[in-house]
Amino acid sequence: MLGGYAGKILDVDLETGELKDKMPDEEILRRYIGGKGLGLKLIYDEFRDDMQPFDPDNLLVFSTGPATGARVPTSGRFHVLTSKSPLTGAVGSGNSGGKWGPYLKFAGYDAIVIRGISEKPVYLTIIDGKAELVEAPEIWGMTVPAVTEELLNRAGTDPKKTSIACIGPAGENLSLISCIMNDEYRAAGRTGSGAVMGSKKLKAIVVSGNQRQKSANPEMLAEKVAESMSLIRENPVTGPKGGLHVYGTAVLVNIVNAHGAYSSRNFQQSYFPEADEQSGEKLAESYLTGTTGCWGCPIVCGRKSFVPDGPFSVKYTEGPEYETIFALGSNCGVKELDAVIKANHFCNEFGIDTISMGGTIACAMELVEKGKIPEEKLLGFNLRFGDPGAMVECVWRAAYKAGFGADLALGSRKLAEKYQAPEYAINVKGMELPAYDPRPIQGIGLEYATSNRGGDHVYGYTIPSELLGIPEKSDPYSTEGKPEWTIFMQDLGSVINSSVICLFTSFALGLPQYAGMLQAITGMELDPEKLLKIGERITNLERHMNNRYGFNRVQDALPKRLTAEPTPAGPSRGQVSHVPEMIDKYYELRGWIDGVPTEEKLKELGIA
Repeated sequence: MLGGYAGKILDVDLETGELKDKMPDEEILRRYIGGKGLGLKLIYDEFRDDMQPFDPDNLLVFSTGPATGARVPTSGRFHVLTSKSPLTGAVGSGNSGGKWGPYLKFAGYDAIVIRGISEKPVYLTIIDGKAELVEAPEIWGMTVPAVTEELLNRAGTDPKKTSIACIGPAGENLSLISCIMNDEYRAAGRTGSGAVMGSKKLKAIVVSGNQRQKSANPEMLAEKVAESMSLIRENPVTGPKGGLHVYGTAVLVNIVNAHGAYSSRNFQQSYFPEADEQSGEKLAESYLTGTTGCWGCPIVCGRKSFVPDGPFSVKYTEGPEYETIFALGSNCGVKELDAVIKANHFCNEFGIDTISMGGTIACAMELVEKGKIPEEKLLGFNLRFGDPGAMVECVWRAAYKAGFGADLALGSRKLAEKYQAPEYAINVKGMELPAYDPRPIQGIGLEYATSNRGGDHVYGYTIPSELLGIPEKSDPYSTEGKPEWTIFMQDLGSVINSSVICLFTSFALGLPQYAGMLQAITGMELDPEKLLKIGERITNLERHMNNRYGFNRVQDALPKRLTAEPTPAGPSRGQVSHVPEMIDKYYELRGWIDGVPTEEKLKELGIA
């Protein structure tokens, strides 16, 4: 067996209650690494073109990589995939930090494959190699903190060596924007994975154990880790004096706003005059109580925060992240950071994706603004841009499908379609866009359009180059070289999410460091070129599955607002996204025709 792997995959059939251990195929690990790549391959081996999101055989896969739980920086992550997302109709995909991923490895497993639908609510425990399904209808309905506390008490293990992944009420109620939470405050967000878990009546997974995986070459690993740690510490973004450590991800608020790419009011504007009031600096000044990091992380970008008093008071919470501040703040026209903290806290409690929640609220606010939603539908609910109370109220309404919340739980695309105004849903493939207006940042717009999971920034993160000049500066307004750079970052992202470590390491590390550490852990013969080819294979496999669901060029497009309506004011005034001008070059470089990999490309990559 290769180094770094536990050597077991747990197959769980919720309908029959059968639990089976399977050994991962070594050749598959060599070709797909782990994490995202392994999860995709496990899904592909049982793929059905006519799959529906809440079918019993829509697989839910939790997957770690060889770096998860290893002695490498930021090794606290895992990946979640579903055969089909209820939000997008494409393959569902999410990634999370905390400590749950390493603890799954320490419990003795590389991955879990969940199939079937349980008759009654259950939770799964995996403790030192022993797995058990437990009927627990009494925990159905609990919030994320409540069920986490309850199951930690029931586990009978050291709480410091135990971790819980679970859904909240939003997932139970099949909200299409729900997510899977772990360690209370970490989220495998986007694509509605929480609803898939809820449809299976699986409330939680408890993991604990003391098993440790051995690396193939400990001496080489120590050398490569020392090199990587040095680069991370010296980097102006990831180091101890860097922006991520000092101000968390919210350090980006003022940086992105100064460029004119901090959208507001459902992307009607690309600059938010009150950005200072919700920046990382403001968070540190008024609401911060400390910092926190995921397992094995030297960057420590997490925030501990509180709101001491007022209508949005919170005694203790974590976050909010940059994306959340944008989504629930500027995108809703809300400047009050205390309201954003409260809404973020509710999203964590109820298990809701903050980006999709904010994007859906913003869409609803514009629909109201444009007179598309009848007043009688709102029943007196004052849903207007800039109203912090209304924004916060939307979160719990969406989680419980209370009143208008049933519409919010659909996500922005289906919400806007319901009111016959699809142009107000700012999404790609049904998934709400994150916190970078693509009109003045051309590469990220191409990533949004072509990302396999929909409106996404982290699976092809061009922002470091375009805004921060890392590893080298590229003109954000220019389209030159952006197809090449987007492809590189997407394939690198597939490598990182299959390893599984944190994307933020890419501020400081490159392919030589990733290849070196993975070779030392696994014993595979890897170099930067071989590793990037694996990333290309993973990206193309996911695209191939989406093609079989009917996705092609038509879905690789931004909303018309972003390609036809110039930014109205601010530093980037007059800019539009030029995705339509870049996409043919992107396809040519990919070896795709109209968004579909050619037979030659699939054969080259060994995708049957």
